Amino acid sequence: MQVMQPARLPHHYREMSSAEKEARIREAKAFFGNDLLIPGHHYQREDVIQFADFTGDSLQLAQLCGQTSSANIVFCGVYFMAETADMLTSREQHVILPDLAAGCSMADMASIAQTERAWEALTERFGDTILPLTYVNSTAEIKAFCGRHGGACVTSSNAKNMVQWAFAQKPRVMFLPDQHLGRNTAFALGIPLEKMAVWNPHTHELELPPGANIEEIIVILWKGHCSVHEKFTVEQIKNVRDRSPHTQVIVHPECTHEVVQAADKAGSTHYIIETLKQAEPGTSWAIGTEMNLVNRLAKQHPDKQVFSLHSTMCLCLTMNRIDLDHLAWSLDLLREGKRQFEITVAEDVAEEARTALARMLATV
Repeated sequence: MQVMQPARLPHHYREMSSAEKEARIREAKAFFGNDLLIPGHHYQREDVIQFADFTGDSLQLAQLCGQTSSANIVFCGVYFMAETADMLTSREQHVILPDLAAGCSMADMASIAQTERAWEALTERFGDTILPLTYVNSTAEIKAFCGRHGGACVTSSNAKNMVQWAFAQKPRVMFLPDQHLGRNTAFALGIPLEKMAVWNPHTHELELPPGANIEEIIVILWKGHCSVHEKFTVEQIKNVRDRSPHTQVIVHPECTHEVVQAADKAGSTHYIIETLKQAEPGTSWAIGTEMNLVNRLAKQHPDKQVFSLHSTMCLCLTMNRIDLDHLAWSLDLLREGKRQFEITVAEDVAEEARTALARMLATV
């Protein structure tokens, strides 16, 4: 099998009809049989998700990849998800990302160089009192950093448990790379906002809330965010309630603290999906999360009114780079014995990152 260097999508894929691309994908799935696995993230576009062998959140998909024996895994998600899948699969398995440009702006907000520089400054200021935690929406190098320094990974579902675990180890926590999930989680555990500060990797400074005492800071939040979830606002919630007082507002904890506090419910993607499943027929829901998932939930629950909290909400643009064109192209190349955009994490990085993941799985 030949591993190819990155190349541009051939123009003729743009000229094919959707039906032709779909036919090629089906042919590839039939050709490879059990030697091909296509996992699809919840935020993936509908024309691609139809070909997914299973759907889920980022960690769930990576774990499922590790439980299969398929030689080729064409991951319909974003880069950090494919990295995690590579770390949890065997050397005989190969993880391919259909478009190398499918990254994550949040994960990109914390580079390893920035993180190591921050750690040096913060440990010089606070001593050996900090434990690092990273959201799974981070690069393999950041996961490895946390593994190396006694920390762990967290998901939006288990963040509360992991923050509690971290405080049992050290008196302070550094939470990467999403400040909003970190703030919302700590606040839900009873930690006041004045005991949280934000590390700005661009100014190399700790940003304190008004009137805060630096000695009382116990949660250090990385200045990162999800470009999709940060677009939801309190004003949007007010508008929904003015128009439809009976509508319940449910949002993801990657939204800002003000939005989470104003919503009726807040929780992970899994929590949102399960809440809609269990909701009574005839109920109305405004959802603050990625639009592909909201649209899918609306189709799955025709007995309920389901719509986006943000009426003109954009999709996750990086996730949407995985389209029929790139999926068909990747599979066509694979049939020719060529692996385009194979994702491989260096073993020393993977080992430390797996340590951070293992601490999380042993805790929750």
